[in-house]
Amino acid sequence: MISPWNFPLNLVAHKVAPALAVGCPFVLKPSSRTPISALMLGQILASCKSLPEGAFSILPCSREDSDALTTDDRLKLLTFTGSGNSGWNMKAKAGKKKVVMELGGNSPCIVEDLVPDLQGTVERLVQGGFYQSDQSCIHMQRLYVRQQLYSQVQGALVDAVKKLKMGNPHEEDTFIGPIISEPAAKSIEDGIQDAVKMGGRIVVGGKRNGAFIEPTILDNVPLEAGVRKEEIFGPVVLMYSYRDFKEAVHEANNTHYGLQAGVFTTDVNKAFYALDHIQVG
Repeated sequence: MISPWNFPLNLVAHKVAPALAVGCPFVLKPSSRTPISALMLGQILASCKSLPEGAFSILPCSREDSDALTTDDRLKLLTFTGSGNSGWNMKAKAGKKKVVMELGGNSPCIVEDLVPDLQGTVERLVQGGFYQSDQSCIHMQRLYVRQQLYSQVQGALVDAVKKLKMGNPHEEDTFIGPIISEPAAKSIEDGIQDAVKMGGRIVVGGKRNGAFIEPTILDNVPLEAGVRKEEIFGPVVLMYSYRDFKEAVHEANNTHYGLQAGVFTTDVNKAFYALDHIQVG
């Protein structure tokens, strides 16, 4: 079991709980950036008298030192949550063992209608696009808005984003906290600047201060830009307008990712069309 840093307890529990439920021993490697939650969980499990000795091991170490978890034939299943590049590299080394992966995302959201109204729609878009500084694989990265609603939604979304407090996450009214590291924040900043050089426009935000990235909305970002093709893992949303709902569904699928998607519509037929045709899940 190899777990990521962004949900250091929740995503560990996703892997550990099923193994315990069926009596399967496991070795867990938590992220070297955030190992403490997993170690605390290990302390709790070690106090459970019903678990036999050797039922589990928790092994904080570097990615390089954990390579045996991927290659050793004595381990019959590898489960990994993290980036696409790391996951596919592990799968290539895993040999005959079974592999279960949850990799990155480049999640689309389609706004065909305001549900239930403009304020309610924008509140949900802010949550999907900027919660936890969007260091989440289900972050809403691409936002497709029906042409007739585009200016209205963009204006209201910009107003809402400008009100988001950026700062210390220990303060309850903070909405935008730091990125996991300054190099990671610099990479996001570079992606924004590259998108602008390729013709994209910064609607709001776009600046970096140390490990903090302002909540950012871009539009007119071309398909070839890195922030359009790959996972951003930061508080950046790309906006596009569309004329036809089926066109929006087609563009939602125009990515090599496929983790999750969102749709705002009051038309049940369009909802089912999206369910049948958007390639996520």
